[in-house]
Amino acid sequence: MKYYVSADVKQAGDGTKEKPFATIQEAAQIARAGDEVIVAPGIYRESVDPQCAGTEEDRIVYRSEEKGKAVITGAELLTEWEPVEGSVWKCVVPNSLFGEYNPFTTLVSGDWFIASFIAHTGEVYLNDKAMYEVTSLEEVKHPVRSAASWDPEFSVYTWFSAQDQEKDATVLYANFHEYDPRRECVEMNVRRHCFYPEKEGIGYITLSGFTVTKAATQWAPPTAYQEGMVGPHWSKGWIIEECDISHSKCSGISLGKYLQPDNDNKWLKWKYKDGTQTERDCICQAQTEGWTKERIGSHIIRRCNIHDCGQTGIVGHLGGVFSVIEDNHIHHINNRQNLAGAEIGGIKMHAAIDVVIRRNHFHHCTRGLWLDWQAQGTRVTQNLFHDNSLPFDHLMTQEGVAGIGEDIFIEVSHGPTLVDHNILLSRRAFKLPTQGVAVVHNLIGGVLTCVGTGVNNGAKTMISPRYTPYHVHHRTEIAGFMTILHGDMRFYNNVFVQPEIPEFLKKVEEGMTSKEWDDFNTVAGTRPYNDYQTYEEWEKEFDGYCGMGSEPSDRYYIPLPVWTGGNRYYNGAQPCDKEKDYAVDTEHTIRLELKEEKGSWRLYTNLGEYLPTGEERLITTDTLGMAFEPEQRFENPDGTEIIFDEDYFGKKKEHVTAGSFGEVTDGISVAVSCDTAVTG
Repeated sequence: MKYYVSADVKQAGDGTKEKPFATIQEAAQIARAGDEVIVAPGIYRESVDPQCAGTEEDRIVYRSEEKGKAVITGAELLTEWEPVEGSVWKCVVPNSLFGEYNPFTTLVSGDWFIASFIAHTGEVYLNDKAMYEVTSLEEVKHPVRSAASWDPEFSVYTWFSAQDQEKDATVLYANFHEYDPRRECVEMNVRRHCFYPEKEGIGYITLSGFTVTKAATQWAPPTAYQEGMVGPHWSKGWIIEECDISHSKCSGISLGKYLQPDNDNKWLKWKYKDGTQTERDCICQAQTEGWTKERIGSHIIRRCNIHDCGQTGIVGHLGGVFSVIEDNHIHHINNRQNLAGAEIGGIKMHAAIDVVIRRNHFHHCTRGLWLDWQAQGTRVTQNLFHDNSLPFDHLMTQEGVAGIGEDIFIEVSHGPTLVDHNILLSRRAFKLPTQGVAVVHNLIGGVLTCVGTGVNNGAKTMISPRYTPYHVHHRTEIAGFMTILHGDMRFYNNVFVQPEIPEFLKKVEEGMTSKEWDDFNTVAGTRPYNDYQTYEEWEKEFDGYCGMGSEPSDRYYIPLPVWTGGNRYYNGAQPCDKEKDYAVDTEHTIRLELKEEKGSWRLYTNLGEYLPTGEERLITTDTLGMAFEPEQRFENPDGTEIIFDEDYFGKKKEHVTAGSFGEVTDGISVAVSCDTAVTG
């Protein structure tokens, strides 16, 4: 059955092509497995709550008739503005408009959100750009340019909200500077979601070709009910494709956790158990309540343009298992720096079990990709990363720096996590307080940080190691828990190029005293793994061991070994002290320059002139062995072997060469810049 929707009709019809529905929700009330909902171009100011699930054989498809032209928005227009003073205006909104959820009385809050930040889930937009919330009318009248923002010039377009108890109204004050809000498009977000089932288990839905924007979402840590502007809400088999996802207050797409009423933001609310322990509780509770491969996950997010969200482009804990995230453009996440906490990134996922993240373009995010806990069977391949950090102009003004941002952060996971054939061009490529990772055939123009640190829980004087779960192979069931020993890393056939490091970062590194959360390394290459044992050295620790009765030993608690081979080092990048089969080029200077030209991103480099071809060995699953704690190989989700004989573009390699490309040419096209796929 096909149902039709058009925002242009004056009166809702019966859903036929001749008499379409006026809202998408009308179709969502009655669509059943096998049905298709076709939505005409227009603006749909509604929160769509699909009532029924499809099946694996017969999905329910919601399709924009013209790609990007059907807009689902959580915002309402603001037209009744009154001048206050200078360029400051006021708008009074009856609270009856909001129903049960008023974003302008709801503070952003939750576990791992920095409580000193005062922000509402509400937002005000000027011509599709989110303005900057401040905490007083005086700050609206006299705005201060924010150096923390990637767009500091626009940061003086500020707003403040107050409650008029007598009128039961929300009063919005905003500084529009040269703009007259009565003549511009000014909106506020009203709805918490845009396309999101309120019930769990509404699976096998396809959302295709929509623009989805401006929802008043709440902070989404792993220990809470993780909501998004769009999401499957604890179900299976969604496809979100060719959509433009933007301007969620917190998260754009959620593949996240369901509500556990007695364990929801428990660290914040109850305080007596820390967040790490309540997260372990969440995972175990989910397993007893139906978190299985048969019921949850296996989603696909593809060919979407995901941008300008406050916390994450994609967030997930537990609910994103066995998913594929491919060919997306993920950019400008958390760029206003109006939210802060430990759950921010282009993608932030916990328990990304057997998740494949491929051919995406990550840039201008505070952090590109953050895989936190249980990145078991996760593969990150053929992605382009660049400009993922805090604004460096802002960092240069700070006396102390808590974090800078990086392309990929993998935290307290036991693996196996596979990172292969990516281009990583941010100054900091990896943050690695973890183990069980294989880094294979990447072009790495940044440094490795937090090696051997970052795994404790922040106690002042007590020992507080974080121990995290690992799972039955290619399943959700928990196989065990363990602390992070560090090591168990593999670096094969990568090209490391030392980036230019600003002097202020060098000074930050020199001035660091505590290195628990970040070692502020500024030297590219595997050098942070100096003093780690090779496998042969580590194995000798167990010589003569005969079980109970042996002499006491630290053998079970020392760092695990590191494997290397075939890596190439340029511009001062350095290998670790026990590196094998490597080459350091001290004669030539490698240029890596990424430019956006005519809608395409091109990499200009002379690497091809100095990179030997056909000299490295072919890497396979057998080469990489198994991650130590879960005893699982670096293999495909179906358990089959991986042979690394295709390059960044998916082309068969004629020769085995270090780095991401089969052949390196100057001006190589590495990505398109709009909402279509990364291409060769």
